[in-house]
Amino acid sequence: MRAIFWIVLIIIILLLLLRLDYSLGRKSHLKKQEDEEFPLRDSNISLYSTGETLFNDLFTDIRNAKEHVHVEFYILQDDDFSKGFVSLVKQKAEQGVKVRLLLDWVGSHNVTKEMEKDLTRSGVSLAYSNKPKFPYLFYKLNARNHRKISVIDGNIGYIGGFNIGKEYLGKDPKFGFWRDYHLKLTGEGVADLQTQFLKDWYGATKEEIENRNAYYPPLPIGKSKTRLISTNGAYLEGQFMNMIKQAEHEIIIGSPYFVPSEQLKEELKNAVKRNVRIHILLPKKPDHPLVKEAAIPYMDELSKLGIQFHMYTRGFYHAKVICIDDKLCDIGTANFDKRSLYSNYEINCYIHDKEVIQEVKNMVTEDFKTSNELTRDRIEELKTENKLKIKIATWVSHFL
Repeated sequence: MRAIFWIVLIIIILLLLLRLDYSLGRKSHLKKQEDEEFPLRDSNISLYSTGETLFNDLFTDIRNAKEHVHVEFYILQDDDFSKGFVSLVKQKAEQGVKVRLLLDWVGSHNVTKEMEKDLTRSGVSLAYSNKPKFPYLFYKLNARNHRKISVIDGNIGYIGGFNIGKEYLGKDPKFGFWRDYHLKLTGEGVADLQTQFLKDWYGATKEEIENRNAYYPPLPIGKSKTRLISTNGAYLEGQFMNMIKQAEHEIIIGSPYFVPSEQLKEELKNAVKRNVRIHILLPKKPDHPLVKEAAIPYMDELSKLGIQFHMYTRGFYHAKVICIDDKLCDIGTANFDKRSLYSNYEINCYIHDKEVIQEVKNMVTEDFKTSNELTRDRIEELKTENKLKIKIATWVSHFL
């Protein structure tokens, strides 16, 4: 009995220390953050919803690079497709093109030492974001760079939900077809993607980039109004709330995870009171433990008010999108969950162009067609089937 007592006591002390580490770490982090927005830009936009079409264009643009290739991903896997990407950036570095590859330390944990050596031998500059360190080790371990940015020669940029791995091409039998949304930008907005990449590169390496102006060529004026929103575990909640407040008729939300803050949940309720129609698209099959169970209490409460939840059945739904009427659309890296709100480093693109917004809504509508509406009866079944998991998921929802 004494042994059990000491084991329980040690566990309690460890949990309290982790909580203290997280609390103090977050306070320290927030003191350094400012609510920054990039200017409204005129950009040209291309939309992607499959890995095949995205990577065909991205790899072609990298292959045609003349001066530099800047690539930032949350995940780089160790599989045949990823090795093809590695081979491509190595080839460009060997041709004299400056290649910088920035990966998240946790997200890209499958990158092997052999891959790292292979890249650096070829002249690729490789770095990792958010390596955990003292003080506040536990807090920093949870702070992930979730951004996906590619900039080629300073005049072509990419941003969205895809990472580098075979699953993003639908080649992982566990998930099957993979739905995601990604953007290609040309025009003025590319400069802001470049700025964010260089900020993240400096944050990871402390390298002062020489001849910085060379990375900002003259850019043409595009036809669509865009604005990039970059967040570091702060201020994203306010951005999402401001979008929801603008809605007069319809809100469409697509996300692989649905674990909103209490403030966001209340803002969705307020939208319902204004007679705004709300449709939320989520994956039927989860890709991480407990994320589905964490969403059930929110789906239960909000569906009673008339918010409609749909579960994507064709494969896995990983897209991050918010459409507000026909006046604003958001596509980027941030999920509709607490990890994106409070822990991850994210970047989103606001689109203020009715034609492009309609194109996005048409794309999402097609995904609704391969989804099932979640009925009240099914939600009650999920609550009954997952009681214990729901309690655990609710308790750890910040870290899922």
